[in-house]
Amino acid sequence: MSDPNQVSSKTDTLDHSPADKNEDLNMSTGVDVVRSYLTSLQNSPGVYRMVSATGKVLYVGKAKQLRKRVTSYTNLTNQSNRIRRMVSETATMEFVTTHTEAEALLLESNLIKRYAPRYNILLRDDKSFPQILVTGHHDFAQILKHRGAQKRKGEYFGPFASAWAVNETLAFLQKVFLLRTCTDAVFEARTRPCLLYQIKRCSGPCDDRVSKDAYGELVDQARAFLSGRSNSIQQDLATKMQAASDQQAYEEAAQFRDRIQALTRIQAHQDINLSGMPPTDVIAIYQDSGNYCIQIFFYRGGRNYGNRAYFPAHARDETADVVLEAFLGQFYAQTPPPGQLLLSARIPNRELVAEALGIRAERRVHIRVPTRGDKRKLVMHAETNARAALSRRMAESATQRKLLDGLGHVMQMDGAPERIEVYDNSHVSGTDAVGAMIVAGPEGFVKNAYRKFNIKGAVPTVPVDTQVSAPLSYGLSDKPQEPYSAGDDFAMMREVLTRRFSRAMKEDPDRTLGQWPDLLLIDGGLGQLNAARLVLEELGIEDIAVAGVAKGPDRNAGRERIFLPDKSPISLEARDPVLYFIQRLRDEAHRFAIGTHRKKRGKSTQKSALDEIPGIGGQRKKALLHHFGAASAVAAAGREDLSSVDGISAAMAGKIYDWFHPHG
Repeated sequence: MSDPNQVSSKTDTLDHSPADKNEDLNMSTGVDVVRSYLTSLQNSPGVYRMVSATGKVLYVGKAKQLRKRVTSYTNLTNQSNRIRRMVSETATMEFVTTHTEAEALLLESNLIKRYAPRYNILLRDDKSFPQILVTGHHDFAQILKHRGAQKRKGEYFGPFASAWAVNETLAFLQKVFLLRTCTDAVFEARTRPCLLYQIKRCSGPCDDRVSKDAYGELVDQARAFLSGRSNSIQQDLATKMQAASDQQAYEEAAQFRDRIQALTRIQAHQDINLSGMPPTDVIAIYQDSGNYCIQIFFYRGGRNYGNRAYFPAHARDETADVVLEAFLGQFYAQTPPPGQLLLSARIPNRELVAEALGIRAERRVHIRVPTRGDKRKLVMHAETNARAALSRRMAESATQRKLLDGLGHVMQMDGAPERIEVYDNSHVSGTDAVGAMIVAGPEGFVKNAYRKFNIKGAVPTVPVDTQVSAPLSYGLSDKPQEPYSAGDDFAMMREVLTRRFSRAMKEDPDRTLGQWPDLLLIDGGLGQLNAARLVLEELGIEDIAVAGVAKGPDRNAGRERIFLPDKSPISLEARDPVLYFIQRLRDEAHRFAIGTHRKKRGKSTQKSALDEIPGIGGQRKKALLHHFGAASAVAAAGREDLSSVDGISAAMAGKIYDWFHPHG
């Protein structure tokens, strides 16, 4: 029997089906595209991109010898199915040469993060990690949580696996080292110590309760603790406690005692404490049934700063060592690498990866695979966590698949939906209105696909009947529109869906980019459902299932009714798992919509009517408010009163007056 993965030669096509012939033709075309670039390529280090006919980057790869690496794609006999599909979709290629292979590896990681190619192993969770910053621009340093680029002057400690781990450490640092956490503006404005001083969480530098030198000593101790030198700090505190006690300064001695006890407690809570170990990341990979989990632990100063699990995408056809190497490149493209990495498996290009990470860290990075001792115990601990995390993930995925199957059955679909979009609106009497879209699928909520819509009032208000008759004509107008009347949720929903699917039809008309849903869930009853149907009918979209989810009598959860087109409302049993699933989807959309609305409303309350006037910048706005006290008083002022304000000329006063009095 022939191998189904073998690519047949051109002469062996008599028994092929039309689909097989088309596939062979596509592969042949892709190989021809790749081959056309070989004559112009040199055997120098670099990065190549394989691009589809629609301009989508399919794959990003690096090579020590570009020509040799690209040549391998012209012979598909021993390639995996994934590589064959990739070559068959390739319409063009792009190349960037580099000086060294290490530079190529760094560039490859950055491009993978940027384009998220379909055929690369992808690190899905790209959120940055929080750190602790001890500022360095002020005589009395502030200690605070920091996330993002390290632009502020000072020392950064971390990363921490979660905001909770940072907050716990900050609370401890306040107890032991009494450092301020207030902003510089608050610090300068205070005339007496705040509550934190009263509860012994701050030394009170804002009111000169501690000298600059004494506070600097506290800052040095905090830096030493965060760097792993806690034993010397504890000995120093013990010496000072004894000295205060000998001088009968018992209250001061009690403060040193409390700080020692807090330091002892934090040390006792460490699961694994390796004194003298340099900053280290411990990374373990575990595989089961083609699924991978990578668990990473952060150790700084011999203490565990937490851990996080990752589940790489598109890794099913690769071996564990290849997946682990791809993870290292993408993970440290955004997170500074420490001086030491302890891995559970050897990677194919250890020296190259170490060189590339060293370039990024601007110091040497050691990559080791320990086989014994305490370091091996750390790796085994990470492996155990990776195994448990993957087991939980697979169990959750199985449960999610059952829920999707059940949801597809309830919605009378042909199969389980792969992408669900849930829509909700939020406003207060029509003001600051926003629409929200959340996305869910086989792996749960897809938060990087969430979208918010600032309602513009661009779709005419049209009554929505309980039955859909002839399609209505509407669209997004370029002319300014009046805000919707209070509570016109139907028009708002029409605007949101019109904008959403008009853009999808423009950007992904062939539905190849994964932007199209299988199921729309609308928060609301028959009216909202019909508003959504009108949009889909107007745009000529006929193959997307849509349903409305309305709360039952007295808006009680558990008594929801599901509205389907041209069907009687459905009510599920109160304990039906599918009903719980629908409630969770709706509640997530509601949470996202409410949060988005509150942010928009908060920004609106901070804006002044003066912000809208052309030519009024920060200085003039400040002068006007100082002179009149409020924007409403500025609006009521006459031309002469306005021109008496410093920085407001007669011409500018006329512009301001005319802005508030357009007809007189």
